[in-house]
Amino acid sequence: MPDTRDKLIAEAEVLVRTRGYAGFSYADLAEAVGIRKASIHHHFPTKEDLGLALIAAYGKKYDRALDEIWRKTEDGLKRVEAYAELYLHGLREEQGCLAAAMATEIGILPERIRDGVAQFFERHVAWLARVLSEGRANGTIRDDVSPAQHARMIVATLEGALLMELLLGGPAGFKDTLSALRKSLKPSRPPGPVNRRQPAGARRARL
Repeated sequence: MPDTRDKLIAEAEVLVRTRGYAGFSYADLAEAVGIRKASIHHHFPTKEDLGLALIAAYGKKYDRALDEIWRKTEDGLKRVEAYAELYLHGLREEQGCLAAAMATEIGILPERIRDGVAQFFERHVAWLARVLSEGRANGTIRDDVSPAQHARMIVATLEGALLMELLLGGPAGFKDTLSALRKSLKPSRPPGPVNRRQPAGARRARL
């Protein structure tokens, strides 16, 4: 059973993803969790403290998901598709990405939170660059793909699609974008057999 601190982080994540960092107060969070504001201050004396805990917890959750995707398959295209599914799950819940929601408020964020958000995206770009590099090597990603450049493009595309389709086409619209992204990475010739790494009891990552 989650403790009070975990509950506060979970509810604060929903509030930021739906309202933005500046769009909620400790009074809103206290009402959502069912405790007094004083209890929140016990765990997070300032909103900056809460924001730092939020981006750290969100980053760790994604890190676990990326590790799971990496273990499941060596197919670069399938790894990218599984990564995109993480965004699609948020869209189905009508919630944007926490890091992106914070990034849109960059002008009001404390410096330490800005740094945490930047590090979140840097880790994702680095992971995708590794996916694309290994995918080129094993023939599951096009030879002319630039891992560093396309990694940034993938994150930008998926973040933009998530934001836009919250307003427009929903999951169906997002899948159209994913289809176009897939075509831009798919090799012209089918790759040879690629070993799959499916650990016992592994579950599909969902955020």
